[in-house]
Amino acid sequence: MRLLLVEDDIALGSQLHHALKKAGYAVDVSTDGVDAEAVGDLEPYDLIVLDLGLPKRPGLEVLSNWRKRGNQVPVVILTARGSWQEKVEGFKAGADDYVGKPFQINELLARINAVLKRSAGSVAGALKVKSITLDEDKQELILQNDQRQSLTATEFRLLRYFMLHPGQLLSKSKLTEHVYEYDQDKDSNVIEVYVNRLRQIIGPELIKTRRGQGYIFGNSD
Repeated sequence: MRLLLVEDDIALGSQLHHALKKAGYAVDVSTDGVDAEAVGDLEPYDLIVLDLGLPKRPGLEVLSNWRKRGNQVPVVILTARGSWQEKVEGFKAGADDYVGKPFQINELLARINAVLKRSAGSVAGALKVKSITLDEDKQELILQNDQRQSLTATEFRLLRYFMLHPGQLLSKSKLTEHVYEYDQDKDSNVIEVYVNRLRQIIGPELIKTRRGQGYIFGNSD
């Protein structure tokens, strides 16, 4: 899953960037409202963490502009402004959740996880498809016999995206856009390598190939 972190505080932004990457997300960073608004429209993010007190353009205005243009990317507002009036303004502008500073990193991660699952139409709790369960905290796969399988960072991001979109046809280019950060080498052919690795772990029947189109995860057809 690929996130955009919009935070102008360099120290906090660095801390959050590290925490989000450690939690298994591909993360791009923006430090002002004008850049964030443009990047948020251009790139296919799964979720945006948006500070309100931004230079060049306030975060609330950025969010309002996205929604006016039909950009429905999930947004978690992160701000030191904690009054209920400001929270109401944020939700009216189209925010999906609101975290006030100071906060615990684990709370932010939990809220991000919950919003991602809601936006994907998934139920809260552990990600489970057929006989496999993904432990998102430990970034491990739990197989049918309760055996645990560790995953690389890319394998984890790819499998989590698959499990949040079961039964959907996902092209290699779409998977690449949601697994890698902006400045990473996005060779879509590498996705085939990681798909084959996952098949070796979970079995070939859970990831079907549609020749020339992409992959379908968890479909029984």
